[in-house]
Amino acid sequence: MALAGTERGASSCGDPAAPFPEIIELNVGGQVYVTRHKTLVAVPDSLLWTMFSKKSPRELARDSKGRYFLDRDGFLFRYVLDYLRDLNLVLPDYFPEKSRLQREADFYQLRDLAKRLSPRLSKDNSISEDISQSDAEDGAQQCCSSSGADTLRTAAAGGAVRSPSLDSRKSGYITVGYRGSYTIGRDIQTDAKFRRVARITVCGKTSLAKEVFGETLNESRDPDRPPERYTSRYYLKYNFLEQAFDKLTEAGFHMVACSSTGTCAYTSNDPNEDKVWTSYTEYVFCRD
Repeated sequence: MALAGTERGASSCGDPAAPFPEIIELNVGGQVYVTRHKTLVAVPDSLLWTMFSKKSPRELARDSKGRYFLDRDGFLFRYVLDYLRDLNLVLPDYFPEKSRLQREADFYQLRDLAKRLSPRLSKDNSISEDISQSDAEDGAQQCCSSSGADTLRTAAAGGAVRSPSLDSRKSGYITVGYRGSYTIGRDIQTDAKFRRVARITVCGKTSLAKEVFGETLNESRDPDRPPERYTSRYYLKYNFLEQAFDKLTEAGFHMVACSSTGTCAYTSNDPNEDKVWTSYTEYVFCRD
């Protein structure tokens, strides 16, 4: 009986016209989601509706574990999925990612969700002290249109007007840390497995971290932190310290301090075995 069931499952999986199962696993930008098929097809004519009602399983991209793959923002997709469950939009009290979520809604062809997230409908809803770049540009355009004459007179009388973005940049500190390890062989140095940076952490004020690192910041361990609060749970989506340093330099930060600790341990009680060194290093950056 078990063999017959396996054969039926295999033939169903290999059939291009086979229906989708009731429970579907998705890999969205590296984040795994499990949901029902009816949730994904809740909005007719949306991208997910087209994928999971008009196409066969064989036509859709999959990852190495057989999950359906979407190369999109995996952390914002949870809000998309929440919307599909009951067609109601509920966001945290502090949510500075509205413009990015609207972009995801446009991609998934969820017109009602994109309309709700439109800046025209949310300008009076101050749910966050941080605003997105697109919202900031809209605000700057309105400011210029309402006070354009005053700005021109000021520029003519006193020279060039300073960019508002330079005045609004906040001072503060950001600490970048990493924990690395390497192994030295018993006999010769060619056996050494050099430093491996597993994860680059970011500590500091939430608003500063998001301003500097943008979409390269992984917020999955502390997703709803208000912009004026501090966190030590963010980390970066890449493992190159120089890339983090470049981001900080471009944002006007400079290094003011650095500290590092290291320990050595053997992989076994035999002193002739390989030595494993581990280290933790922090770099403190400041913007005045």
